[in-house]
Amino acid sequence: MQNTGKSRAGSGRGERTDSMIAGSASKLSAADLDNLMRALEIDVIALTEMLIPPDHRAEMGTIDAPAIHYTVSGRGRISIGNGPSIPLEPHLLIIKPPNTPFAIEVDGAGGPRTLISRDCWQRHDGVLRIGMPAEQPEIIQICGFFNASFGQSVGLFRELQEPVVEKFEPTDRIGLKLREAVEELCAQELGTGAMTASLLKQVIVALVRRSMKSSRSWIDRFSILADRQITRAFADMVARPGAAHTVQSLAHSAGLSRSAFMARFSGVFGRSPMAVVRDLRMRQAALDLTTTSAPVDVVAYNAGYESRSSFVRAFRKAYDVDPSDYRQSAKTDEADGDA
Repeated sequence: MQNTGKSRAGSGRGERTDSMIAGSASKLSAADLDNLMRALEIDVIALTEMLIPPDHRAEMGTIDAPAIHYTVSGRGRISIGNGPSIPLEPHLLIIKPPNTPFAIEVDGAGGPRTLISRDCWQRHDGVLRIGMPAEQPEIIQICGFFNASFGQSVGLFRELQEPVVEKFEPTDRIGLKLREAVEELCAQELGTGAMTASLLKQVIVALVRRSMKSSRSWIDRFSILADRQITRAFADMVARPGAAHTVQSLAHSAGLSRSAFMARFSGVFGRSPMAVVRDLRMRQAALDLTTTSAPVDVVAYNAGYESRSSFVRAFRKAYDVDPSDYRQSAKTDEADGDA
């Protein structure tokens, strides 16, 4: 039987009404944000170097993933979707929403700008370079397409509608981290995927830190971070996926009545709280299976299941394979990579 436990709110005290707790909502705590950032998983899809000379323009269509654009040097402008153009300058970082085309252009002598054709796009492993080989670039930009998620279904940038724009300083070393990620992908050595994901995650954490200190915080533009009370409960789920969570205990964590919590949580995530808990538990189980030698019974218990059979059924539903086979497949893939 799945470990559901008892409500921390306590049945004798009853549910607090929304009017009683309306004034208790506050900014997301540093501890909650730290839990979320620790659990955030980064999947790097591709990195692109944009090397745009004067009087030229580069265009790219839609990709079903958000992207980081960081201007290493030079000045120009970027147009994202149907939005207004954004002036580019060194150390400007932009998060582009998924499924949004973009174009980068650099002025020159004032004539029409030449579109860089796909004949000039060069791919090397996971890195795509867009530029004119015989011309000196004005804009040098690193663009990283990625997914940032908690578990299999909750994406941090998936619902982003407008670009996030932040200016950094050279001392922030954002460009250095992205350059290292490019070099990792080009080298294709052991652990390349883990290294590039780690470097990109450092950039995202730096962006969150900057936003927390900014008067124009972009965190409110993310549905899963904008509702502080719901995010507080979600951070608890992320930090302790195997705990005895129930809808009532999570509502208590959020400081909401059960009905209000259910409605607001489903509105933010598009899924029920316990469905998201199961997703996070499966992610925890998959991590334990691939990084520890703990028996399946222990993995099940750590993921919040008292019964091995119920855990195996849930895992098989999530990953289409039994836990033992999942672990063996991961070992085989690791051995093949070392060969």
